[in-house]
Amino acid sequence: MKLIVGLGNPGAKYAHNRHNIGFMALDRIAADHGFPAWKSKHQGVVSEGRFGSDRAVLLKPETFMNKSGDSVGAAMRFYKLEPANVVVLHDEIDLAPAKVKWKIGGGHAGHNGLRSIHAHIGADYARVRLGVGHPGHKDAVPGYVLRDFPKADAGWLDDVMRGCSDGAPYLAVGDGAKFMNAVGLRVSPPRSGTGNKGMAAPATPTPGPAQKPDDRSALQKLMDRFT
Repeated sequence: MKLIVGLGNPGAKYAHNRHNIGFMALDRIAADHGFPAWKSKHQGVVSEGRFGSDRAVLLKPETFMNKSGDSVGAAMRFYKLEPANVVVLHDEIDLAPAKVKWKIGGGHAGHNGLRSIHAHIGADYARVRLGVGHPGHKDAVPGYVLRDFPKADAGWLDDVMRGCSDGAPYLAVGDGAKFMNAVGLRVSPPRSGTGNKGMAAPATPTPGPAQKPDDRSALQKLMDRFT
């Protein structure tokens, strides 16, 4: 069984913030796959369901971002899980918008939610890094991630959410490669054909009229040149 965690801050004030993209992804997964209503539990809200025969628990910590580990740790202890059974979906400023990466282990890169989870369960869990872009200067990061996605981002954001939902069954079995493939099919769908089909072949030059051979004598050529 996998514990699939989406990071964010609770409350309507934060619902559409860049920092809440993890919550958004879990909401989409739960809705698309028929998971039951969210219930308050483990200092967060949970929804337990299945992807086929594979059981999974979706968790949205409600401790606020910088104490996400309190909720994740409580849920892990309750379900008797190891870090290898945990997948965390979170915003990633070091990835461009619409970019998604799968990673197991590693540092927290200054992300307060991951920092808290590291402190409670260590680093050996899987992460789905959901790119939201960088404001350009580190001092602008807090304000940037706590602002809503602009309307211009709606298209790629919907593609990423659909991709995460399509790939959720692979999260439940820990198959990061197939999850990423599912996301890619939404974010960068293959083009039909090879790109050359239907293109006209280069036109063959039409030969001009044949020229008659120049059979003038050298003296005649010289005379014609100066007359």
